[in-house]
Amino acid sequence: MRLLLLGGTEFVGRAVAEAALEAGWEVTAFHRGRHAPVAGVRSLHGDRTDPDGLTALTEGGGWDLVVDTWSGAPRAVRAVARLLRDRADRYTYVSSCSVYTWPQPAGYTEAAPVVEGAFADADRTDYARDKRGGELAALDAFGPDRSLFVRAGLILGPYENIGRLPWWLGRIARGGPVLAPGPRDLPLQYVDARDLAEWVLTAAVTGRSGPYNVVSPRGHTTMGELLDACVAVTGSDAELRWTDPDIVLGAGIAPWTGLPVWVPPDTDLHSTLHGGDTSRAAAAGLRCRPVTETVADTWRWLGEIGGVAPQRPDRPAVGVDPETEAKALAAGARG
Repeated sequence: MRLLLLGGTEFVGRAVAEAALEAGWEVTAFHRGRHAPVAGVRSLHGDRTDPDGLTALTEGGGWDLVVDTWSGAPRAVRAVARLLRDRADRYTYVSSCSVYTWPQPAGYTEAAPVVEGAFADADRTDYARDKRGGELAALDAFGPDRSLFVRAGLILGPYENIGRLPWWLGRIARGGPVLAPGPRDLPLQYVDARDLAEWVLTAAVTGRSGPYNVVSPRGHTTMGELLDACVAVTGSDAELRWTDPDIVLGAGIAPWTGLPVWVPPDTDLHSTLHGGDTSRAAAAGLRCRPVTETVADTWRWLGEIGGVAPQRPDRPAVGVDPETEAKALAAGARG
């Protein structure tokens, strides 16, 4: 199998490259040259945002599969997809569950309504419409039978450049009392980037098309299991102090970003971010490794790169500052 990765040097793209090489695929990455690709990957250089930035793709031959993780203006997806529609058999666009209208009830499927106002030829707008526009751009060029939309939820694992799991690992490694947002048994839903990558390749080989919610089953892990795993792998003396959600919110801590991954229970945030139905992807071969493995491998990777995770420039930093954390811990002790 011949794979063309659009990007392919960071996080999800890197995980797809590694999975494809391990499976014996021939892998090419089209990228700007800012980050080195996985060893064994052929590079084509170009910038899809430049008027003449796709030239290298016209000289690269043909491919069985294109995997695109683009999160910017949909028109960039449309341009490259149209260029490749006669050079590649299938196009997989790594989209997001954010394309669904907000909020969604727990158990929503791929049939849920999607955001309005998204267009394949649009300039950059907002994340949800950009991702939906990217889907429409791929569909426009490759049609319904040759395009696959990977609607991922929360993605964790080695190479993470958003900062969520790396922040928790770094905070817990420092030890001492740690603000743990309750409840401890709060169910979480995420996908390890490597499990996503393996599913993408399997889906291509088996000819899957259309949208799939590619994330673990609801309740695959809990907030308690996630943070316990962080304590275990770091070997720190961290003391998890489980704190009522109202106290956390009262301290001015934003769900999802202030304390990454966490959102209050029994809210639209939780049902939408941690409540999707993923049975369709599971039936198509999605298998999700245990949270302990994801946490341990991410900690090992952080050690290999000096302990500081890369940060995407287009995403805000996550985490809570020590002063705000101390305020919430004090309020929790009083409560």
